[in-house]
Amino acid sequence: MSSFNRVSFIESASCSDSGSDSLEDGSNSRTEAKDESSSFPHDMHRQKRSENSHYAETPTTIALFGDSCIQSSSIYAAKVSLVEEIGDNKIKDGSTAEQAKENAPPFPMKQVLLMEASWYTSPEEVAGAPSCCASDIYRLGILLFELFCPFSSSEEKCSTMSSLRHRLLPPQLLLKWPKEASFCLWLLHPEPKSRPMMSELLQSQFLNEPRDNLEEREAAMELREKIEEQELLLEFLLLMQQKKQEVADKLQATLSLLCNDIEEVTKQKMVLKNGANSCPELGKEDQTASSLPSHDIVDNDETTSPGSRKRGRPGLLVHNGEECCYDPDDNQKSDAHVDKRDSFLLKSSRLMKNFSKLESAYFLTRYRQLKQSTRPLMKPSPLSSDGKGSVVMTERSSINTAASRERYSEDRKSGWISPFLEGLCKYLSFSKLKVKADLKQGDLLNSSNLVCSLGFDRDGDFFATAGVNKKIKVFECDAILMEDRDIHYPVVEMAGRSKFSSICWNTYIKSQIASSNFEGVVQVWDVTRSQVLREMREHEKRVWSIDFSSADPTLLASGSDDGSVKLWSINQGVSIGTIKTKANVCSVQFPSDSGHSLAFGSADHKIYYYDLRNSRAPLCTLAGHNKTVSYVKFLDSVNLVSASTDNTLKLWDLSVCTSRSNEPPLQSFTGHTNVKNFVGLSVSDGYIATGSETNEVFIYHKAFPMPALSFKFSGTDVLSGPEMDDAAQFISSVCWRGQSSTLVAANSTGNIKILEMV
Repeated sequence: MSSFNRVSFIESASCSDSGSDSLEDGSNSRTEAKDESSSFPHDMHRQKRSENSHYAETPTTIALFGDSCIQSSSIYAAKVSLVEEIGDNKIKDGSTAEQAKENAPPFPMKQVLLMEASWYTSPEEVAGAPSCCASDIYRLGILLFELFCPFSSSEEKCSTMSSLRHRLLPPQLLLKWPKEASFCLWLLHPEPKSRPMMSELLQSQFLNEPRDNLEEREAAMELREKIEEQELLLEFLLLMQQKKQEVADKLQATLSLLCNDIEEVTKQKMVLKNGANSCPELGKEDQTASSLPSHDIVDNDETTSPGSRKRGRPGLLVHNGEECCYDPDDNQKSDAHVDKRDSFLLKSSRLMKNFSKLESAYFLTRYRQLKQSTRPLMKPSPLSSDGKGSVVMTERSSINTAASRERYSEDRKSGWISPFLEGLCKYLSFSKLKVKADLKQGDLLNSSNLVCSLGFDRDGDFFATAGVNKKIKVFECDAILMEDRDIHYPVVEMAGRSKFSSICWNTYIKSQIASSNFEGVVQVWDVTRSQVLREMREHEKRVWSIDFSSADPTLLASGSDDGSVKLWSINQGVSIGTIKTKANVCSVQFPSDSGHSLAFGSADHKIYYYDLRNSRAPLCTLAGHNKTVSYVKFLDSVNLVSASTDNTLKLWDLSVCTSRSNEPPLQSFTGHTNVKNFVGLSVSDGYIATGSETNEVFIYHKAFPMPALSFKFSGTDVLSGPEMDDAAQFISSVCWRGQSSTLVAANSTGNIKILEMV
């Protein structure tokens, strides 16, 4: 409705692709409007109609028709002939319009407006009669029809609107909207007098009833939206509940596991306490002490023998030189003890700092034990050749009574306690690494003084160094520890023709030491005579590692860049076997109790474990590292530690590995830095020592993935004297002194220190 109370057609030219035709060109058009600002979309069925109160025509007299009908002058006072021409030539003939669209340039906006205006022109106006209220009703009928009948194309709209003048409605409108179609036909009656008046429209059932339906529909839609919102919220809450329930179930299982372990440890403590009470000597000690039998730990005893390793009792631990006790008496006394003084665990900043890692190690140990306990207790008895059951009894097959099975189950249940408790106690037994001695050599000024390998002899009395200075030097350890000298001289010094890469003492013959060099030569030396006993030249490239067999002292293994591992008999001076691989071999190692097995690390990121009696294929291949495996060392007969330039050490259980399955490592140790250099690896009594490219020595225990101790080397300025840090320096080799708490470490500048865990 315009400001002059007239139903006016102001249509956006939705079919026009030409934005160049302005409304100014149609100054005589019936649809021309001043200050036109509406846009012209491309989709015919999404037309927009807007009001415009500024017309070039002047308003005519307004008169009331009936009780509420408004008579207005026609807004289409221009030439009717033009409208008829457009209607006859372009609207009524759909094919002509389609052909014109294909052959002609983009549809002019002026013609579109005129064509659409003709659709809203009532029959009496076309016949030349003046506009009246009934004409407005007709236009409202056209508008109502367009609201309920969208079109997919301009051709379809032209055809349908041309048929509408003849009161022909689309079948889909009749089927889908029968009431609306009937109401449209009432408004579009060709006779003006047969059309309804405005009052009849406002009071009609069609306008009043749908309004109620519309309100109900809106209420229903609003209710449906609220229901959908509640369903969305409910779905989110249910999903969150499911996830939290899973967490709660896991937490409940964890709490149950902890409760069982607490009960088991408490039971074992009571058993130990009863045993202590039954012993008179321990009973007397209990009267004078409120904790475990008092065996003081020497925190920093200079007189401790080199071969002894200081250990804390499980309940008596040392941290930062302080003695901390745990009272194993009854729970009341223990609670009182905790109330009077914080427990060691809370006071140990090192432990609390790594508490989450200790927790992870505990659960790793527990779940591994649970996994093992789920295996069947009995294996099928193997059959002999005569078909009868074998009389050979295994550990599991011997569990044939209820009592035995119960006892076996209890052992399995508490089997985690000993290894975890041992690891925890050893982890907390020492608080730092202390320098016991600095090895000061006369050739420290030599720029090529990198120590590639360190090794102690059979008894731990002497240790040897070898490296790029082409020398093997043997030092007496106790002499260096007890004497403070400006320069330490080796007791034996042996020179070679090439840089040494590795040395290894014979575990049986005290004076024998084997070496390998960068030219691929393997040599066996007599230290007492300072001369070469055997020289073996079968490798084609540099030999990185050598190792004597503890079980067979005449057997020697070497690994080379030529991708081969060679077995040597030092009595024959020639190789007695060769294992070929596809990559460089960086480290070889015999287990301590067997001369038939051998492990080696390779540049293809893998560790290979062989039975030398059948060397055609490895017993198992361990794949877990991401870069070159630089070292392998046996912790015991079945546990192997490997080092790699991927910044990790890994612990493997060879007893569960087969060539057909690759078991994951038991533990992965991280904390040191190693991305390109050989930094050394040595093991002793569960402790693992390794170097770092941060010029630090790190000590791990096999039970926990984080370092227990660390010590940082500092560079020495030979001119000014004070120590200085050098980012280019790194630890190049480490070696434990037997089964003691002492180790020797060397860095890339030849700086050698004797360290001790205290």
